[in-house]
Amino acid sequence: MDARRPAVYLLASRRCGTLYIGVTSNLIQRAWQHRNDLCEGFTQRYAVRTPVYFETHDTMESAIRREEQLKKWRRAWKVRLIEATNPTWRDLWPDIIA
Repeated sequence: MDARRPAVYLLASRRCGTLYIGVTSNLIQRAWQHRNDLCEGFTQRYAVRTPVYFETHDTMESAIRREEQLKKWRRAWKVRLIEATNPTWRDLWPDIIA
């Protein structure tokens, strides 16, 4: 994966657990920070560390628009989005660093 490509990602505390949606220009670095509990705030407080969905974008602007769109979605829609590509909610860290 190209580390510098803009991406939208969803993290989960566990299967069907607490969700977090974020956007970044460096998914490898950001996912590593979450995994190692270096991001203060919501993800640290609720132990939301496991990447379960991500999508890359050509521009940061399109990634930000997509993040804003997903944040408005109902939880059930987000769960369906995750399960469409990751039905077991497996940790996608190996895919991110591949």
